[in-house]
Amino acid sequence: MRESSSLRTFGSRLTRTKHIPKGDLSTNLRRCLNTFDVTMIGVGHMIGAGIFVTTGEVMRNLAGPSTTISYIISGLAALLSALCYAEFGARYPKAGSAYTYAYVGCGEIWAFIIGWNIVLEHCLCASAVARTFAGYVDDLFNYAIRDWTLEKARPWPWNTISLHHLTSNVTQEICVDDGTAMLGQRSIVASYPDFVAVLIMVFSALFVGLGSKAAANFNSIFSLANLVVIVFVVGYGITFADFGNWNNFFPCGVNGVLSGASKCFFAYVGFDGLATAGEEAKNPTKVIPHATYFSMAIVSTAYVLMSGTLSLMMPYYDLPQNSIFSAVFIKLGAPGWIPLVIALGAMMAILTSLVGSLFCLPRAVYAMAEDGLIFGWWARVNSWTKTPLNATITFTILAAIIAMAFDVDALVDFLSIGTILAYTIVAAALIILRYRPHPVEENSSMMDQGGQIRPNIPFLSERLADMNPGHSILYSLLVMIIAFTGIGTLISTSYYTTASGMILMIIFIVISIASVLFIDAHQQNSMPLDYKEICFKRYTIFVAVQDN
Repeated sequence: MRESSSLRTFGSRLTRTKHIPKGDLSTNLRRCLNTFDVTMIGVGHMIGAGIFVTTGEVMRNLAGPSTTISYIISGLAALLSALCYAEFGARYPKAGSAYTYAYVGCGEIWAFIIGWNIVLEHCLCASAVARTFAGYVDDLFNYAIRDWTLEKARPWPWNTISLHHLTSNVTQEICVDDGTAMLGQRSIVASYPDFVAVLIMVFSALFVGLGSKAAANFNSIFSLANLVVIVFVVGYGITFADFGNWNNFFPCGVNGVLSGASKCFFAYVGFDGLATAGEEAKNPTKVIPHATYFSMAIVSTAYVLMSGTLSLMMPYYDLPQNSIFSAVFIKLGAPGWIPLVIALGAMMAILTSLVGSLFCLPRAVYAMAEDGLIFGWWARVNSWTKTPLNATITFTILAAIIAMAFDVDALVDFLSIGTILAYTIVAAALIILRYRPHPVEENSSMMDQGGQIRPNIPFLSERLADMNPGHSILYSLLVMIIAFTGIGTLISTSYYTTASGMILMIIFIVISIASVLFIDAHQQNSMPLDYKEICFKRYTIFVAVQDN
């Protein structure tokens, strides 16, 4: 009996949820960010080097001119997930983002898992961005920094990659993804220590550590400058437009568009940083939703215009391997200073993305430490800067070590599953909260009808009368996620083109539609909200399909 009681106690601790009173704006941090500041944090975090790198890679290797459609599809998926974060940010304006939302909606064990997922995501993203910035700086000096480091730092203990491998330029076939081909040759350890990445990491961390307003101002200036460069590239590039390049708009068919969309989706990753700023926003119930709308609109427009312009400037099969935008302008006879402008824009984009990652990273750690799930020392807030300085210093050092010693490109491949897991749990948690019984305002001892079948559906009401309100929602959510994961798997593997795959596709579609209708047959709770998204039931669905 004692052992079973202990197990029940342990289980209840793992699944217990966090209660945050509605309208609770108490915080040890300084509320000083307005809508513009938070919008620019989102824009800076999402528009990194991806707009200059990912666009060309997807167009050359996967989707051709239909990369524009890929960005629209992935942008819609990102928007649906971002709106989940927007409503949570308005409900619970606390630092921690998906960690806090999972704690409130799903329980402590899921919050702990998602919390470390977020920390790992921001840490590796910061490391990857820092190495990318160092690569751009090295490119401006004709790789003199890399060559000097290879000469002076030898023997770099784990260096097994030759200089020829670093400089090789392999021609890539359209519609062929060489990720699996290179997987066996890829090493996790970097070919040489990247000290420039460490320096830029420390430089960015200084602005983050000085205070949220200082970091926001730094981010806003560079984000606006980067947007100016993007407008210039689009405006000048469209003068070279040749609509004949769109004669074969879908060179790889639907599969190419979907494969490109799955890769383009991660160009939008960073919108969760908007919710992380909820504890430092002046009026989070309005700032977070508005900043989400504005930042997603700006970023989506930028990606679509850049990809459309590039596809009109040159045929996708003639695109160069490296520095795509710069090389295309040079081939088309543009002045020699154009590549410098593009390189400057890319470096500013990388800086803002790095500041965004370093801004979100310590706040995720701070939220976990404040709840007692990790060491409380990281929850201490500096009395002068009003930022979690201990967490900033510790995890900046960790990210700098990773950036210096590891080939982050190999590690980033493992981030996708953690990112998708976080987005899916946030969407599921929002549905759970919408259908969880809530105390009636007139009498707090009574609960409303949240989570119960609507009275106009008598058959289901009779069958589910003995089930606790909200439990049927949990079961249907699980079935829905499994069904849409199956659909995504069938699409990504092209197995749906076979007879058995088509049968499985029909079964999964029927199950998923039935799950959505079953959830819609329940009553939502009567909890009053300042911001409420009406399309929430489709978030988990669309994100599950898109990201598989």
